[in-house]
Amino acid sequence: MRSILSGIVVSLALYAPAQDINLKSWPEEANPMTIGRLVAQRFVESPHNSFKPPAPPKSITYPEVCTWYGALKFAEISQDKALLDKLKQRFMPFFDTEKHLVPRPWHVDYAVFGTVPLELYQQTKNKTFRGMGMRFADAQWSIPIDSPQTVKDAYQKFLDKGLTWQTRYWIDDMYMITMVQSKAFQVTGERKYIDRAAHEMLVYLDTIQKENGLFYHAPDAPFFWGRGNGWMAAGMSELLSSLPADNPNRPAILTAYKKMMASLKKYQREDGLWGQLIDKPESWAETSGSAMFTYALITGVRNGWLDASEYTPIARKAWLALVGYINEQGDIANVCEGTNRKNNYQYYLDRKQKTGDMHGQAPILWCVNALLKK
Repeated sequence: MRSILSGIVVSLALYAPAQDINLKSWPEEANPMTIGRLVAQRFVESPHNSFKPPAPPKSITYPEVCTWYGALKFAEISQDKALLDKLKQRFMPFFDTEKHLVPRPWHVDYAVFGTVPLELYQQTKNKTFRGMGMRFADAQWSIPIDSPQTVKDAYQKFLDKGLTWQTRYWIDDMYMITMVQSKAFQVTGERKYIDRAAHEMLVYLDTIQKENGLFYHAPDAPFFWGRGNGWMAAGMSELLSSLPADNPNRPAILTAYKKMMASLKKYQREDGLWGQLIDKPESWAETSGSAMFTYALITGVRNGWLDASEYTPIARKAWLALVGYINEQGDIANVCEGTNRKNNYQYYLDRKQKTGDMHGQAPILWCVNALLKK
């Protein structure tokens, strides 16, 4: 159910005077600090995420990781030491009573877990966090020693090209891989981490980006699925934010990013969001992908990658629309459930719309942090 503030916020989005079109001045209902506190506290109170509730998770899932990371960045930018302590205490059992929930870093969806301990290390300087996080970052370029030889041979072909053995050319990979490698670069200062992430990104872009700047869910699922494209938009934004100016792949990645943002501008709906299928106006408004696009747009405007006069109104309209879907508990509605690829148009239209799913909670926090960043 949409927030009771929805009508107010949508009205503000539609009728705000031209001089108020910026990313700094907000009505209290859409104040990033207010939203950040609400959604971060919701995360602190939430149990570990499971893909198949009410069954408990077998390991920590990537939506929880991404929300955790967003909450940590909000604790940092808001200078909320109490929140940081709560987020740290949520993590500490992974060294003891909840050790069984720590995923093995043998898949992109598991390897992104390393982002959280690396961020915790940056904020606390506790080397125990650093050690755990770096194991996940290094594992993406190190074949598991207990893999069968035939599997090792297949993986080695990727490593020989400078790619992670976890390469599979799925669109969400470009958040899961680039996030943990970018954090490893920030923590260590070693260029190999960010350089290999940039190389991986460029190969993905050359392989799967379409002429309109968007991405099919998969070669055998030729649909511009919202959240799938959101992972790419967010992944490019995160990578470009850390990528040194002298990296030879930066110009091409930035060009691909701008091409995607131009396409998103074209497909933004009148209400400010994007559809479950981006180019299909008959598909329903989906918030997780829309929030990821909004994060990418805010980041581009703030970093000067995008023309502010052209893209600020788009980002502002999207943020105001998104907060209209957040209820008093801090849960966002209209989040597409977990979705595997399928060559079936109706399959995407029929996906369940969830409220409070961490796929949607995470990018709301990313947007908050991008808006509050100086």
